[in-house]
Amino acid sequence: MSEMRVVGVRLELPQNQPILLLRETQGERYLPIWIGTVEANAIALEQQGHRPARPMTHDLIRDVIGALGRELKQVRITELQEGTFFAELVFDGNVRVSARPSDSVALALRVGAPIHAEESVLSAAGLIIPDEQDDEQDNEVERFREFLESVSPEDFRKADT
Repeated sequence: MSEMRVVGVRLELPQNQPILLLRETQGERYLPIWIGTVEANAIALEQQGHRPARPMTHDLIRDVIGALGRELKQVRITELQEGTFFAELVFDGNVRVSARPSDSVALALRVGAPIHAEESVLSAAGLIIPDEQDDEQDNEVERFREFLESVSPEDFRKADT
């Protein structure tokens, strides 16, 4: 299992489909996950430090978790089945709740919980995007944009063998 960090959310053109891009903290692989617009917005707003006047859904969930005296220990991206990613929220006491990766990441960003991906998921869908320079954020985002221009969802479906 590898710890991941959020690189960002971008739109795949021309369909305007949001993609969440994660990267191994101690490795070279990226994990692109197609997500919904609402979740993309929630992730992007949190990354930008935007605080809405009223809690959004992921803020509400964070507040409920705290009010119940629980702690989100980590988010795990556990499976990839027929092009669909699966995740789970891991709480204190090893309580696990199945969730979409997009919601899980939005919540993890709000509480500062680590994000991990199973090796089987990274083996199936992880990509290495060639580096031209060190891991500078601007260069990484530019490589992500270039990647988005050349990829489609079909690229992540396993071939029947």
